[in-house]
Order: sequence, then structure tokens, then C-alpha cells
Amino acid sequence: MTKVAIVTGAGQGIGHAIALRLARDGFDIGVLGKSQNIQNIVKQIEELGQRSVAVQVDVSDREAVFAAVDKVVEQLGSLEVMINNAGIGFVTPIEEVTPEIYRRVYDVNVGGTYWGIQAAVKHFKKRKPAHKGDIIGKIINASSQSGHLGNADEAVYSATKFAIRGITQVAAKDLAPLGITVNAFSPGIVRTQMMESIAQALADEHDQPLEWGMEQYAKLITLGRISEPEDVANGVSFLAGKDSNYMTGQALLIDGGMVFN
Repeated sequence: MTKVAIVTGAGQGIGHAIALRLARDGFDIGVLGKSQNIQNIVKQIEELGQRSVAVQVDVSDREAVFAAVDKVVEQLGSLEVMINNAGIGFVTPIEEVTPEIYRRVYDVNVGGTYWGIQAAVKHFKKRKPAHKGDIIGKIINASSQSGHLGNADEAVYSATKFAIRGITQVAAKDLAPLGITVNAFSPGIVRTQMMESIAQALADEHDQPLEWGMEQYAKLITLGRISEPEDVANGVSFLAGKDSNYMTGQALLIDGGMVFN
């Protein structure tokens, strides 16, 4: 039987790459996001031979997340893997944090993770493990390298990513008796639209092109290059598959060697 995975924030960047990688792995995909681009991603997934459903949703809205997950399950028939990938971030030095920035980033990054977990568990609980230790559902949350090591000017973003690691650990303990694993993935510097805008701002300050700005960030990485979204998707593929069934409560660093534990 084909398994179903839901990916939030799937309209671009890492979420897009995850959705396509899991489709190649044989999953049918629920594509959740805010942009109209999610319809194009459905077409890409169908071209890979898998079924897909797109639902526009703001993950900070709990009721909307529940409704979106319900719609995917209704149309695709089941849910085995929930990937809470959606997130936003701002460059926010500690003295520049406003209530509006604080609330918005926490509502999306942390709130969206809570609501995604809850919406998935609602459906996972309809199945029972046949034997002790059997896995009937997987939840995978997006943390960050910034959730392992606080970075300058990321006072809010970094804090939310630390929070997601904590949520992941607690949920892993709470949900293990139900046969549900909960893990996180922690990307480093990834070539996305958000990262390119940050690098462009740095480049502009020095009257240099975009790639010069990206290269300055690449110097922070042991492997010497900015990661691509597909690098992250490869790690998420492992977490979504059976080879990670004996892992729970972990945050997998996929950062090219920025943080060493």
C-alpha cells in the first residue's frame, strides 16, 4: 500500500525539495503552503507517478491546519508521515525585536509545529501497533543549525528553532506508546530565496555580486559550500523511511559541518 506524507511549507525551497524527494521514494504527497505555487508542485509530483493534493494554509491557524490535514487524508486515504517544515525568519538583533516580529515568528515556527503534530496524531491514533515497538506514524519537524547554536542577529528565529528541538524531544516521549516517532532535521545555510536575499544584502554593502555574498557564508561551512535544498531532502528521506524506525527524539544536523556535538 502506498504511504502518504504531508509537507508544510512545500511551496518553495526546502519544502519543495522534500515533497519531490518523498514522491520519488514512493509516497503520495499532501502539499501544504500559502502560495499558489503549490498547484505546480502537485503537477510535478504527478509526473513522478504519485498522487498529490494541494491545500493552501497558514500554519499559524490551528483550525486551518486540522482542516488541511483532514482534506489530504480524505482524498489520499491515509497518513503515515507528517513533516512540519513551514517556517519564517527575520534578521533581528536583540534590541530590534518587536512584539509583532516575536508573535509572528513564534506563531508560524512554533505554533505551526504544535498544530501539525496534533493534526497528524488525530489520524495516527486511528491505527494501533500490532506489536510493541511497531511504528505506525512519523512526525518530522524543521529545526535548524540555529537551534543548536545561537547565531548573532537571530534572536527570535534561533529561539524558535531551539524550541522545536524541545518540542520534538517531549513529543517523542509522549507519543512513543502510540507507535509514533518524532524527530527533527536541522539544516545549515541552504541556497533558498531567503538565504539569497541575506547574501545579496551583504554583497550590496561591499559593492559585490550575489555569489560573492554566498561565498562569505560558505566560509563558515566545513565542507566549503552552501547546501542545496536537495541535500536537506536527502536527510529527511532517511527520517521518513523505515531505516530510521529506531530513532526518536533526535535532531539530525544536515549542515555540512557547522555544529559538532
